[in-house]
Amino acid sequence: MIGTLLWASVAGVVLAASPSAAMPQVRAVSQDSVYGCIICHADKRRSFGEGVHAERGLRCHDCHGGVTTAVERPAAHTRGFIGAPGKVRTVAVCSSCHADPNRMRQYGLPAGQLAELRTSRHGELLLLRGDTTAPTCTDCHDAHTVLPPTDARSTVYPANIPATCGRCHEDAQRMRRYGIPTSQGADYRASAHGHAVVGRNDFAGPTCIGCHGSHAALPPTVTEISNVCGRCHVLVEHAFVAGPHSGAVARGQLRGCLACHSNHGTERVDPAQFATACARCHTPDSPPGVLATEVQQEITRVRSELAAAQEAIEELAGAGESTGDARFRYQTALTLYEQLGQVQHSLDRERLADLTVRASSITKDIRAVAEASRERRWERRLLLIPVWFLTLAGLAIAGFKLADLRRRGA
Repeated sequence: MIGTLLWASVAGVVLAASPSAAMPQVRAVSQDSVYGCIICHADKRRSFGEGVHAERGLRCHDCHGGVTTAVERPAAHTRGFIGAPGKVRTVAVCSSCHADPNRMRQYGLPAGQLAELRTSRHGELLLLRGDTTAPTCTDCHDAHTVLPPTDARSTVYPANIPATCGRCHEDAQRMRRYGIPTSQGADYRASAHGHAVVGRNDFAGPTCIGCHGSHAALPPTVTEISNVCGRCHVLVEHAFVAGPHSGAVARGQLRGCLACHSNHGTERVDPAQFATACARCHTPDSPPGVLATEVQQEITRVRSELAAAQEAIEELAGAGESTGDARFRYQTALTLYEQLGQVQHSLDRERLADLTVRASSITKDIRAVAEASRERRWERRLLLIPVWFLTLAGLAIAGFKLADLRRRGA
């Protein structure tokens, strides 16, 4: 009943919050001297003018109502004046435009944010339970200086999203009431994903919303985790689905990727720790435990062979030998090794064996080329020994002759 009443009020505010029947046309942003709102709110008008809403011709009354030609407060705050809307009313004000497909279509923006918010944990708390600690639109987006996600100043610019979410989720006092830990931000920034997004501005990596969603923010359930990770890690997901663990995930018995990897502190399991990760569920002497040890040994062997091949290439380069072919083949072996990291999720012995054999064959050939070059260099050095011996002998004989001639001349 409470939820129904709240949504009824939201619907009513949506109708009252949009005095203009149609979206204003785009026009130049200006500080209109006859616009009554700026008499008291010049600072907000100035900050609003920096955002995309001002670029599209929106003005104060489009969100707040009121009489814009009035120069005194009582008269200005009439005719549907909203003022500073509360959290629930803010959702209604924003959705009066952003839930309208006809208005959003021209900008290429989705119109389903309100529907998504209703399904989210944030929306459930705010709209159904009346919990005003939960965020509303302006908690994530600035109320007046609304900037697009491509603007580095925006709160929803990818590199800024962890800090935006952290305003609440790193607040221990606020999260305590929900039983949510506050270490996610620190874990994320230290993770492979965080290093990519925050450290290198590599936005191919996911931010908080990449895994949880933005307006429909929810943690993925046990059966959804693999699908969420698979949106980016496509080949890994294909291998995982083909492997023995996918059935346990479908039955809700295994947390998918999180069985081996952490969520916010996502890391790549070192090949030398592969069997240790499997030992969380399987004993070392069980068939899965034995397989894990075998896979670990094969992958670490290939890794050490790659390191040896790289040293061999550097040795060839230091000796002045051509390394173009060796470097090209090394990259092929490295690609095969990366494929091992994907295929290992399937635990397919045949595919793993095929990749390791091919990678090992290439690294062996590279090392053989370096060894042959090393032998040739030693042969050349050995050939120089008699040359140096004869040269020194000749110099010695010449010295003796010269000394003898000097004695005779004396």
